[in-house]
Amino acid sequence: MVPCRILAVVGIVAACCDTELAQGAAARILVVPFENTQGRPHLVWLGEASAVVLADELTARGLPAFTRTERVRAFEQLHLPVTAALSRATIIRVGQLLGASEVIWGAYSVHGEELTVEARGVKLETGRLQPLVAERGGLTDLFGVFDRLARRLSSGMVRSGAAPRHPPLGAFENYVKGLLAATAATQATFFETAIRDHPTFDRARIALWDVRYEQGDHAAALAAVQPVPPDSPFAERARFRAGVSLLEQRRLDEAETAFTQLLVPGLLKTTSPAPPRFAPILNNLGIVALRRSPKAQAGAAAYYFTRAADAEPADPDYRFNLGYAYAVERNFKAAIYWLRESVRRHVADADAHHVLAIALQATGSSVEAARERDLARLLSARYEALDPRTADPVSAPGDLERLRLELLGPGISQPDQSIASTAQQEQRELAAFHLDRGRDLFDREQDREAMVELRRSVYLSPYEAAAHLLIGRIHLRGGRTEDAIDALKISVWSEDTSAARVALAEAYLSTSNTEAARAELQRALALDPESADAQHLLGTIK
Repeated sequence: MVPCRILAVVGIVAACCDTELAQGAAARILVVPFENTQGRPHLVWLGEASAVVLADELTARGLPAFTRTERVRAFEQLHLPVTAALSRATIIRVGQLLGASEVIWGAYSVHGEELTVEARGVKLETGRLQPLVAERGGLTDLFGVFDRLARRLSSGMVRSGAAPRHPPLGAFENYVKGLLAATAATQATFFETAIRDHPTFDRARIALWDVRYEQGDHAAALAAVQPVPPDSPFAERARFRAGVSLLEQRRLDEAETAFTQLLVPGLLKTTSPAPPRFAPILNNLGIVALRRSPKAQAGAAAYYFTRAADAEPADPDYRFNLGYAYAVERNFKAAIYWLRESVRRHVADADAHHVLAIALQATGSSVEAARERDLARLLSARYEALDPRTADPVSAPGDLERLRLELLGPGISQPDQSIASTAQQEQRELAAFHLDRGRDLFDREQDREAMVELRRSVYLSPYEAAAHLLIGRIHLRGGRTEDAIDALKISVWSEDTSAARVALAEAYLSTSNTEAARAELQRALALDPESADAQHLLGTIK
């Protein structure tokens, strides 16, 4: 439901960037593929090449741009085509969803051997459209053309560090065509050709690793990145991917060494939060520990996952991994805490709801456990056919931990978090809309229609206490006392309020359970000593 909701608003142009999003990826630029104005098929690759090279050039000038990997992941998450031309409104909205400070688009044409490119952008905070900038030069001078274009777009900023070692144009063309290829086999062929033509083309080696990993050929993936030398700009990314390949081959000691070498010395001995860029490394070290011997190493895994979660507080996956490690260790109270933190950040995470159900069941919270199991079934077919009567009620399933495949740059968060943040905000708004409608229908005693709206609200926001309270009251009004008690317990669990305690007391009184009702009313008065409803109801109990 979330992706569809996002997609529905992608075409809307907003006046400025949402503050919450801007925090996720401050001052980063989104460069989208340039338009092939001549429509010539053999030049299609230049559109993607334009975005890749210009993003590199801007980043080198101190204006960080989203990488292609981040852009593609975001487009896929938003169900947008990676290569098709998008409207300006859509481009702007995608930039806002990513928390970008600016978006840049452009077009290119080739006449003979001369390349002409033009670009313009918009500052998202102000909505100000930037002037059109154009450059031209020989097609063989592709990198020089975009160097000059970036210099003008950045108001003359010079690149930092040494000039890059660009591959020959033919090798770069094969690399880009590999990025655009429709199948993994074709991608691999293009990348291998690019590497054969230019053996030190480390970027192509990284791309080949991605393909081999996707194919599940971890030995070939490792072989792709092992030749990347330590002085390469892609050395860190290559070593990180090598660690992943070793982990997948269960060469766990070697994987641990590969990941640990990417950390700054002494980081694991400090108690202060690690910089965010180390979170993927710490996370994967936790997975190494968990895969060594799940129960024996769960404590060590929890340590690494805790460090990752502290480094990236907004990331739900690190919290899931931490809760999952505790569930494997059968420390269910700790598992419940961290899994709740995970689902609060990603309410549609079926695995998290399922493991949370196991932890709740193990601690005797059967009502909440049943609710979490129901959510898991709603969210994933994986759990739809699972029979809780035959499944082990206190053992977490294996292989649910979330592996990271990519390092983050310094000071950069995952762009997925910005999208997820927007999705969560829009889910909350939609949940509030259905809650308001449900409340209005409840007041008019149109209980059937109210229940439909309230269930929609709970689907979008599973911990919406007010919705569960109204559902409980509808059940109570309809004489379905046990259903009412279950719903009201969930409301209290989600948010302990005097109103929910009073309603729960009413439900207990309808079953003649006066002791339970009295306890609820006393708790209600502790929360709100002025509650007239609680005082009145307590006075009726003999």
